[in-house]
Amino acid sequence: MRIAIGSDHRGFAVKIKVIELLKRLNQEVVDAGPHSNESVDYPDIASIVARQVSQRSVDRGILICGTGIGMCIAANKFPGVRAAPCHDDLTAEMSRRHNDLNVLCLSADMLGEKLIDRMVEIWLKTDFEGGRHARRVEKISEMEQKRPRTDG
Repeated sequence: MRIAIGSDHRGFAVKIKVIELLKRLNQEVVDAGPHSNESVDYPDIASIVARQVSQRSVDRGILICGTGIGMCIAANKFPGVRAAPCHDDLTAEMSRRHNDLNVLCLSADMLGEKLIDRMVEIWLKTDFEGGRHARRVEKISEMEQKRPRTDG
């Protein structure tokens, strides 16, 4: 699988460890930056990874910031991106099984290394169930195509 990964400066150290894990798991990694722990704005990095997922030049993405929330908000602005912050084994599994999550958002500040490793492995190996969940994911895709009314 081809996976784009990016972080802000707070997530830089975690990103390096996740890249090492992904390589040990024989995944192809596309590092979207940053390449040091100097301050960066998370929307800039999220947009690089989310654009690659949206355009299908990668299979999935992983984004890391202090909480995972800012990266998630930015990534979900791109069509076809389903990003969510996960915080334990169950959310990592169910995000794939029921929501076909294609961008995993992680907290650099609130999760330990062993938990992150487990979550990434679960997220990689868990398949989307399809069925009624496919219908629901398709409805989300349809919502992306419609422009919201602004006239009240």
